[in-house]
Amino acid sequence: MAPKDDKNTDAPASNATPTFDPKPVNVGGESLIDRIYPHRKTVGMFFLLGFAVWGVIAIVIHFRDSKREKQTDKVAAVLDVGARKVSDGTPVDPEDPIAKKRPDFKDAKERATAILDALTKSGDEAAGPVYRASLLVQVGKLDEAISEYKKGVTGKGLDGVLAREGLGLAQEMKAEALTDPVAKQKGLEEALATFASMQPDEAGPRRAYALYHQGRVLDVMQKTADAKAMFEKAKAAGKDSTELAPMIDERIAKLGT
Repeated sequence: MAPKDDKNTDAPASNATPTFDPKPVNVGGESLIDRIYPHRKTVGMFFLLGFAVWGVIAIVIHFRDSKREKQTDKVAAVLDVGARKVSDGTPVDPEDPIAKKRPDFKDAKERATAILDALTKSGDEAAGPVYRASLLVQVGKLDEAISEYKKGVTGKGLDGVLAREGLGLAQEMKAEALTDPVAKQKGLEEALATFASMQPDEAGPRRAYALYHQGRVLDVMQKTADAKAMFEKAKAAGKDSTELAPMIDERIAKLGT
């Protein structure tokens, strides 16, 4: 007979520690790589397209900056010519390095011609039509100057005013050089009309000069009464101008009573 102590020797202990066997858990389902992988071609094309776009932008910026640098160089070349003075007759020191590098021009016409040449080489990017036209007047090319001034007459603000003023002056100069009375009269009338349109705003810049120019042309056309009336209007409009007022007084004095 077996002893009682051996009755439950094969039964498992109730307080035995269970074995821990962890299973991998993927929180949120598939991983990011798993989600992207089927679309890898699309994603790759997206990045390639992005690089291509940025490449185009970089090229545009490069050429834009290069163009600005070239324009700056062209402007600098024109300014260098324009900075040279017209000789006043003073002998130049042959040992002066600056005088050797940038000699003075013998007269204003030579200087204007040199600046025009520099503008042509720059592609005319260094100046507007008014400046170029003023140089053409100085070299005696009035027809070309008139054409150039006309490019700027529709400009807004002071630029347009100066273009119309320059145009009127060039037309007046051309008319004065004519020997045929009929052609001369027609040219002066054309200049007068240009000056009349120069500054229609009574409070606008150079309004007094527009009136003064009209008075001058009327005087040349021997319309004395009209000229004097226009000078009086110019005087009232330019009463605060220390430059214009004396010129108007002189004109009125020459016309007499």
